[in-house]
Amino acid sequence: MNKEIDEKELKKLELEKQILSYLGLARRGRNAVSGEFATEKSVKSYEAKLVLVAEDASDNTKKLFKNACSFYEVPLFFIADKERLGHAMGYEYRASAAITDEGLANAAIKKLMMLKSLEEN
Repeated sequence: MNKEIDEKELKKLELEKQILSYLGLARRGRNAVSGEFATEKSVKSYEAKLVLVAEDASDNTKKLFKNACSFYEVPLFFIADKERLGHAMGYEYRASAAITDEGLANAAIKKLMMLKSLEEN
């Protein structure tokens, strides 16, 4: 049983790493923004195709993006922590980020859905 749990956790970590790699790739291609203000602006201007918020972000930040993404119909996922999200973007800490490229966002969403299904099982 422990081996099953370990394999499941390894799979989750690998998927999370791949998702954050997509975010880093998007940033290097100038197809991503980060930080609360820039992410919110991209959502409201219909540029954001996917929003990622750190799991350890403040409740106010989480609520802000839940409301904005719901209203503007942008997919929203909570992943990693501020340090890992920031590291993927080339910064020390980031609580939120948005991918503005449709293809990269769709690829990340596929991995996010796989991660979500693993967490539910």
